[in-house]
Amino acid sequence: MTRSLPATAALQAFESAAFHLSFTRAAEELHVTQGAISRQIQSLEEHLGAELFVRERQRIRLSPAGEHYLQHVRSAFDRLEAAALELRTLRRGGGVLQLAILPTYGTRWLIPRFPSFVQRHPDVQVNFTTRLQPFDFAGEDLDAAIHYGENHWPGARLDLLMDEEVVLVCSPGYRKKAKLDTPADLRRAVLLQMATRPQAFEHWLREKGIAGVDGRRGPRFEHHQMVLQAAIAGLGLAVLPTFACDEELAQGKVVEAFADSRLATGKGYYFAYPERRALLPALRAFRGWLLGEHGRPVE
Repeated sequence: MTRSLPATAALQAFESAAFHLSFTRAAEELHVTQGAISRQIQSLEEHLGAELFVRERQRIRLSPAGEHYLQHVRSAFDRLEAAALELRTLRRGGGVLQLAILPTYGTRWLIPRFPSFVQRHPDVQVNFTTRLQPFDFAGEDLDAAIHYGENHWPGARLDLLMDEEVVLVCSPGYRKKAKLDTPADLRRAVLLQMATRPQAFEHWLREKGIAGVDGRRGPRFEHHQMVLQAAIAGLGLAVLPTFACDEELAQGKVVEAFADSRLATGKGYYFAYPERRALLPALRAFRGWLLGEHGRPVE
């Protein structure tokens, strides 16, 4: 199969020149002459039929076409580099795993436990990226993801890691200041909302059978950690997953607003991966470790 691809040397010259915005510095980096860099760039522009740089006296800058093309060139080089690394590590029985994680799960649960995986599987490299919403594995350069929600993701296998339980918390000072004796007192309390879970308070109120409280009001925050810090600072009440605030509860930085404030949401956290990746050594190693850490059987 014949592909209409530019020479790798020309792409390297372009990427280096685009990074430095200098043909001279690109030549120094690639150990060639400035003239060689200039010829490579000219050859690439002729191949593409587009001007990649705007020449201004003794300076250059990327053209709009060059800025667009640079993103694709860097992505291609990153993928080639990752593939080479993966092949090298596979020969040693390891591999590379591209993993999408949820911010709170990653920082509060996964990362603190991750050293035990590194110790057990030193030849497996896990690259982390943050994703908040499900995506199509077929169109993403990712091997697996941590998924929150229902047991459903088209085109992927799902392993349940843990069911979700939430708790209503606030600082000790705020509970005293707001005189929170019964759930009915929530009518005059500040409710700290999370942007990605706008129904959290309404769901908690409904499941607890509490009427007459508007669960949609209150300031909004980007993620759980911000909501937790706002609660610690005494700004109001928060509905949080228990694993996201268990340390702060144990330390007394926050307290349960009322007795029996915990609630199972009916949702959970899952390890998701496409069928075609199931036998990837790095994925199998990580999956086995992760399920074990959650006390789940490994099939």
